[in-house]
Amino acid sequence: MIIGKNIRRLREQKGITLSELAEQAGVSKSYLSGMERNLKQNPSIHIIEKLSDVLGVDVETIIETKNTYVNNEQIENEWLQFIEELRALPIDREHLREYKVLMEYIRWKVESSRAKVHS
Repeated sequence: MIIGKNIRRLREQKGITLSELAEQAGVSKSYLSGMERNLKQNPSIHIIEKLSDVLGVDVETIIETKNTYVNNEQIENEWLQFIEELRALPIDREHLREYKVLMEYIRWKVESSRAKVHS
């Protein structure tokens, strides 16, 4: 089950120990350890909500499927490949500045469209 892996990954990203997360979420350390090791297969939504509050993420982030995680890895690999391709191009500093301006515009456009969706 991917939930346990997600909890562990999020906990480690936040830099807190298993004991700290268990205490802050109000669940037993042994139960949380079992979840992270996939020994507890179906945690209640109540427990997941407590953990998501402490980890500062929404419930969906904890229960996301393996496909989403794989997609995130794929996106990361695509970015790394993109950076390597940029390094291989004979681009001088002036052209690099132009790319930066273009990327800032694209970011602004994406953020603007997200803001419209959420309003």
